[in-house]
Amino acid sequence: MSAVLDDMDSRPGSTTSLLRTVIGLYLRDAGGWMSTKDMVTLMEALGTSGTVTRTALGRLRKKDVVVQENRDGVPGFTLTEGAATMLASGDRRIYNPRSMSVSDPWCLISFSIPETEREKRHQLRRRLHWIGCGTVAAGLWICPDSLRVEVEEILADLDLRSMATIFVAATPLVGGSLQDAASKWWDLEAVAELHRDFIRQHTNSNSNGELPRHAGQAMEPSPEAFATYVQCIDRWRIIPYLDPGLPSAFLPADWPGAEGTALFGRLVAAYAEPSAEFVRNTLRETAGAAIS
Repeated sequence: MSAVLDDMDSRPGSTTSLLRTVIGLYLRDAGGWMSTKDMVTLMEALGTSGTVTRTALGRLRKKDVVVQENRDGVPGFTLTEGAATMLASGDRRIYNPRSMSVSDPWCLISFSIPETEREKRHQLRRRLHWIGCGTVAAGLWICPDSLRVEVEEILADLDLRSMATIFVAATPLVGGSLQDAASKWWDLEAVAELHRDFIRQHTNSNSNGELPRHAGQAMEPSPEAFATYVQCIDRWRIIPYLDPGLPSAFLPADWPGAEGTALFGRLVAAYAEPSAEFVRNTLRETAGAAIS
């Protein structure tokens, strides 16, 4: 799983990140396997050449995201078991952004890991950060209690459960304001900038938050609809991991999370189905050409 997690570091908009997003969105719907030619064709709609796409496929194979598999003599790829599990979890996170109420419980993770296990300690901190946990102290982390199952999974996967204690708690009692405490525990400015960047990239700068193309009109399956949707998901997909969905009392007054989440919902409603239909049409055309 750690090898798959490394792919979260892919820069949004890079070829590897876009290809990972295409795979996450459409390979499972295609029956769990897609030919290399189909992947190249889809990536061409994103402005990426076949040579660059094949190089990116090699990277994802080394990261244990995909495995090469030929079917009827046709080269293609399927997901690894770890990647399939991660993508299923990612679907829930991406399409259901968290929003914590002030009365919801918190999860505190206390751990003491010896220096002999420092690599596991590093992996634990990295993975807790990636699911949206905040750092109260070096060995004390905090997150919404809704993430406790994921915390337990991480501890078990790293074989560190015996070195950690989990507490379920009410709202922390801090010496100053909750906003000041949250800004120390999480890098909220970095998360806010992710939201702002998403909003900038996916709205018309000359309008009041309109969708980037054909706002208010029914979308047709097209390379443009596909590219818009894939780029939307590619830029959005890390935000629901890093944004813990804190209550408003913990957030600055100008927090852009609600605006970003609402925009994401509008983009999904407008572009998800036209993009999926474009992919289905592309795969049918490829299959038809192969038969003829």
